Amino acid sequence: QVQLVESGGGSVQAGGSLKLSCVASGYPFTTYCTVGWFRQAPGKEREGVAAMYTRGGSTYYADSVKGRFTVSQDNAENTQYLEMNSLKPEDTAIYYCAAARFCYSSTILRAYRYSYWGQGTQVTVSS
Repeated sequence: QVQLVESGGGSVQAGGSLKLSCVASGYPFTTYCTVGWFRQAPGKEREGVAAMYTRGGSTYYADSVKGRFTVSQDNAENTQYLEMNSLKPEDTAIYYCAAARFCYSSTILRAYRYSYWGQGTQVTVSS
């Protein structure tokens, strides 16, 4: 099965930017139809923020991050990226990437659709 490793988290001030990476090993990303990005803040449920169809390139974003976050993929590096701009304190959370074998549309940002998860990377945004 695929193994996913996130990196790139850190601490920034509001308005700043970070770029997270998710490297897949074991299988190419394109083996899995969908790769999603999720976050979980203390005391809150895991929230889907972005997702991408690995073979077609279509992307989906939660309303809370639309226009600020961008997902991209480098097939040669077997890596997905989540570029986060104009960060807000409410973006503070542990961020995870996850992979799903199947393609989903209306439920693409639902955590239960994803079987393979990385360990997460902390993002902290200060005001």
